[in-house]
Amino acid sequence: MLALLAEHKVLTTNQIAAIEFLSVRRAQDRLRHLRELGVVFAFRESYLRGGTSQTRYALGYLGARLIAAQRAQRPPAPKAYTESLERLALWPKLEHQLGVNDFFCALAAHRNPARLREEGREGEVGGLTQWWSEKRCTEFFWRYLGAGRETRLRPDGYGCWEEAGRAVRFFLEHDTGTESLAKVTGKLDDYSDFPTDAFGVLLFSVHAPRREIALRTALHRALVGHDPGFVIATAARDPHGAYGHADGPAGPIWGLCTPRSGDSASRRYRLAELPQRGPSVEHSASNTDQPLNEAAFDPDDREMSRRIHTAQPEPAEPAGYADDDDDLDDVTLYDDADDDDVYRAPVAPARPDTQRPRRSRWAA
Repeated sequence: MLALLAEHKVLTTNQIAAIEFLSVRRAQDRLRHLRELGVVFAFRESYLRGGTSQTRYALGYLGARLIAAQRAQRPPAPKAYTESLERLALWPKLEHQLGVNDFFCALAAHRNPARLREEGREGEVGGLTQWWSEKRCTEFFWRYLGAGRETRLRPDGYGCWEEAGRAVRFFLEHDTGTESLAKVTGKLDDYSDFPTDAFGVLLFSVHAPRREIALRTALHRALVGHDPGFVIATAARDPHGAYGHADGPAGPIWGLCTPRSGDSASRRYRLAELPQRGPSVEHSASNTDQPLNEAAFDPDDREMSRRIHTAQPEPAEPAGYADDDDDLDDVTLYDDADDDDVYRAPVAPARPDTQRPRRSRWAA
């Protein structure tokens, strides 16, 4: 839990309970003790009409020192870290971040270790096997174009979902309805400039069914006569943030959006039924630096560099998307590397010092 807070900044009581405990009550008891020790920091939002929000938790100063010790890093300065927590409570993107984390926690709940132990399935690997934060995505998913220009993706999160022998990697765009549709569809340009299909499909999770219809209409206009080169799927939440299915975002709620589809999806797919994209990697033990990342790849691996910096071939048929009514089992599963015994990847272009991402202190 502490590593998740370090990576994803803030989680609610219900989110923490969903991914690590058998009940909300047990989560509350544990969190109360951790709060008294200073390991976690808790805060709430007061509403104008009375009442407060659910308790939100961030990594407290002692927790930050523990994480720093585990990673052999210098601990943060007490004053600076306290100020970062104060900014977090008033962060304009707080609700958006909680919504993103709610999406991933709903997926992570399928492999809650306490429930797996109770059901005799301890050690089972599946479900959400990769979860990268926006910050980690921004540091990895970039492509230097030369002459001081670069393409950098800023998805709200990146993940891998595994079920029934299938592994679907995806970029998440969590829409709350505050951005114009033109701005939302404008994000397609960034994904089109990047070899997106080599890493995953693009998911739009929107805040209401009417918004999904409007978004699909806007996407249809943007895609007319144009194949973006990657798979797009949409789904809508209800006003309470739920997805209308017991399996949440893993359930059959996703509608493919293709140049031939309209403002409604004639068929809805499970997350695991979406076309498989991205690298196939061996599972490794999740560590304190990257929790829920058994399917994570090494960002410094030369194969990953090749996928970014080498031009990707055009799909054999535009229906790597498939029509909504097509059987997705016919879609090619992985874009694996060559099977040659010796593989030599082209050297990635050097990036000027001014273009290197700065590693800044974690802050809200």
